Amino acid sequence: MIGPILKALPAFAMGLIALPAVATDLTTVSGPVTINERPETVISFDVGTLDTLNALGVDVAGLTQPMLVPALAALDDGSRSNIGTLFEPDYEQVFALSPDLIFAGPRTAPQIAKLTQIAPTVDMSPFSDNLEDVVITQTRELGDLFGKSAEAQALTDHLSASLEELRGLTETAGKGLIVMTNGPKISAFGSGSRFGWVHSTLGIAPLIENVEAQTHGEAISFEFLHEANPDWLIVFDRTRATNGDGPKAEETLDNELVAQTTAMQKGQVIYVHPADFYIATTGVRSLQDTVDQFIAAFK
Repeated sequence: MIGPILKALPAFAMGLIALPAVATDLTTVSGPVTINERPETVISFDVGTLDTLNALGVDVAGLTQPMLVPALAALDDGSRSNIGTLFEPDYEQVFALSPDLIFAGPRTAPQIAKLTQIAPTVDMSPFSDNLEDVVITQTRELGDLFGKSAEAQALTDHLSASLEELRGLTETAGKGLIVMTNGPKISAFGSGSRFGWVHSTLGIAPLIENVEAQTHGEAISFEFLHEANPDWLIVFDRTRATNGDGPKAEETLDNELVAQTTAMQKGQVIYVHPADFYIATTGVRSLQDTVDQFIAAFK
């Protein structure tokens, strides 16, 4: 049924979205996208964008499933349609909602061409490695688009001040290592990885510069952690983030070798809020939550 529906619908240009006049430009990974009218019915396949819309007070008509971000769980109250998963949209349900605008992100990127045949679709994947710039730019532009400029300004001013405070704390606090646990497995991430913003944006000096930048990090051992001896351990629990089965991070790192590291002995271990760190990373509330958690730890 999807095939005929999609073939019957007109295609929309990605560079100029013709909704007929606020003329707001959104900065995207493929260049600026101009939206000519304030959309009323909106859905988002990008959790970071959903997070920012919610912080601005902008509602959406549908939600992806499962909702893995605790701070957004209240939205999943049965009043909004199920529009599929981040990886596999329910095209029929999306079509039935008649959205004025669809937001997509990295996890939905392969489906953007099909979504664009249903309604104007904007790719909100990060346009830069500078997470601070991405979040502040997207928040302000979405604020302009939805008539929430004052709210966006307040959110981004608070975030900027918090980041300045955090970088003042991390500047001389020692070196950190980002570690992901996935059940019993552990891997490390460096400056050039998907979590490199921990160093570049939050100001934590990297312990090791040459960590291999793989999707799920470079596999490491407990012996490696012991020898590397980080001042700070930034721990991301992927099992908890995805509601998976297996030991949690605290159990995996409950090891005699890890216990002897400076980070463990000084209590300088940050178990990041996994959904904010990994799933809703580019959301303004999400990043603020992460920054607040780090400020509390470094204080």
